[in-house]
Amino acid sequence: MTNRLIGIFLIAIGIIMIAWTGFTYTKKEKVLDAGPIQISADKQHTVNWPPYLGGILIVGGIVVIATAKKSN
Repeated sequence: MTNRLIGIFLIAIGIIMIAWTGFTYTKKEKVLDAGPIQISADKQHTVNWPPYLGGILIVGGIVVIATAKKSN
């Protein structure tokens, strides 16, 4: 039963990774810290992954589900 849940989870994550190939977030970072004077700036960071990684997760999830059915 847990193998089937893991397989479904891998397939869901794979589909999400194919649909969205990355995301961007904003982080506040200190630019200057001189005693009582502090200056910070918002910097954007991007996280990207290749779409084929989602396909690999989908195939892995299918394999996990297929092997879980055989063991029952």
